[in-house]
Amino acid sequence: MAAGVRRSSRTLCLRPGTSWPHLERSGYISAQGEIVDKLEFWMNFKLGEELHIAGRFIYNGLRSFHEMENLHHEDEVFEVLYNLSVGLERLLKVAVVLVEHEGTVDQEKFEQSLITHSHLELLKRIMKSRSLALAGPHNALLEMLGNFYKTHRYGRYGIAAMKSSGKETIAFHEYIEKQLNIEIANEPIPRIKKFLGRTVGKIASELYETIRQEAGRRNIYTYELRYDSKAAKIFLRKEYDFSKEDVLWRELLVFFVNSQEASGHLGFMKKLEPLTFDSGLDVDYLQCIGSDEKKLGILDELDHLYEGVDKPGERLDVIRALGDPSVVFDPIDKDDEDA
Repeated sequence: MAAGVRRSSRTLCLRPGTSWPHLERSGYISAQGEIVDKLEFWMNFKLGEELHIAGRFIYNGLRSFHEMENLHHEDEVFEVLYNLSVGLERLLKVAVVLVEHEGTVDQEKFEQSLITHSHLELLKRIMKSRSLALAGPHNALLEMLGNFYKTHRYGRYGIAAMKSSGKETIAFHEYIEKQLNIEIANEPIPRIKKFLGRTVGKIASELYETIRQEAGRRNIYTYELRYDSKAAKIFLRKEYDFSKEDVLWRELLVFFVNSQEASGHLGFMKKLEPLTFDSGLDVDYLQCIGSDEKKLGILDELDHLYEGVDKPGERLDVIRALGDPSVVFDPIDKDDEDA
């Protein structure tokens, strides 16, 4: 059987990412290039891709929120709400299809019913026949995200309703303050981050479990995820913050600095002449390792330092090779080290 394909008792069920030749050999695609069972292919394969997409959006929204230092920059709030609203909407729609769709449904009418940005309406459709353990804060978040996507994200394109703060920022602050009974200006942001991560995570977890159960009922594998994907962190690992990632890069940094191993990449790294970064800015440099946005504040310094490099092109080639799995450095010989 081709890689990426597995056989159930009734059909070949494919994981997202299976190549077209594998699809043809599996029997899903005819010799003429047509999909044999369009309904099952859609539910089993294309909705599985959609699950990955939804997970990526949710991951990106929570990651952006993790990097925020306050809740007052309009562009940062917008990025968080946009990613979360898209991710949860798409996740809701996967669940709606698996819960509602039966063979006798009017396909065109059903597809038209999915053209909506009302998160709460989608949730209500699921809960007509399925029970989800969601409460007030979860419903309020979905309502706020739906309003953001339908109206607030366009708020800066008109003059009449213009305010000093964007409508999405106002709505987000009101939601947080009501649910936590706080004033944002007086509240440490870690508590807010923990609350939002937990709330988004509960919604995502309940919907994913519904998808898993409905896929099982249909004997398909829509719920399967690549273990190293962003979606897997959200739906399988059930991790809604990035504390482990922050520990990881710090531990790796300590390892690199203290390792006595003469392995290829580590050993070669030790032989390189470092650039003369400012040791007094060590905290800034450490922060940029764990944050793409923090890197932007250091790039000008990097450009300046490269102006003093004799052969910058050659150094860039060497630096880019570090961490490239296709590049192999010879281990440092112990006798050469002692010489």
